[in-house]
Amino acid sequence: MLDDGDEEQPIALHFWPTPNGLKISIMLEELGAPYEVTFVDIGKGEQLAPEFLAISPNNKIPAIVDPDGPDGQPLALFESGAILQYLGRKFGAFYPSSERAKADVDQWLFWSSTGLGPMAGQCNYFRNFAPEKIPSAIDRYTKEVERLFGVLDKRLSDRPYIAGKYSIADIASFTWVRIWEKLAQDIGKFPNVERWLGDIGQRPAVIKGLAVKKV
Repeated sequence: MLDDGDEEQPIALHFWPTPNGLKISIMLEELGAPYEVTFVDIGKGEQLAPEFLAISPNNKIPAIVDPDGPDGQPLALFESGAILQYLGRKFGAFYPSSERAKADVDQWLFWSSTGLGPMAGQCNYFRNFAPEKIPSAIDRYTKEVERLFGVLDKRLSDRPYIAGKYSIADIASFTWVRIWEKLAQDIGKFPNVERWLGDIGQRPAVIKGLAVKKV
């Protein structure tokens, strides 16, 4: 957490409005942290530019450069999950300090980063963008997303948010679940997920974070 007397320099957000990119614009809005957006048009291959690769060697968005890193020196960071954790620690928000609560958030953050996100991404690609329709791939990923939605629905059956309190685990999953129509899911089958989506989608910072786009 920054001291009141510290002058905050804007965090540089290298961004395109994909589900992974939107996680970080939402988080920065939730934190009320100053940030400046550099758009990286992945459709034009701008993620392969040497200056971007120096920040994100895996040539994926999002990435950030915090001019005021932990040692006072600039810190470049890629991978949306790692960025969420870093920002949560830095600002002391949406990421608990107790080890038990943190472990709970972490397991669901990794569930989203290694399961929900990749499976939803593949489902979206094979259903909506692949030049050739491959029924086996469409069926495989659509069913896996349905299974994951079921896991999330069960988790949310007795709590308002994934880890009890609103956290980076919710932000990480929300941006993928909100595209349920593109993933050919029947959201009515998952009433707890539907309620959770509505609650998060009404948050002012989430609305602002989702609105970040290149004009």
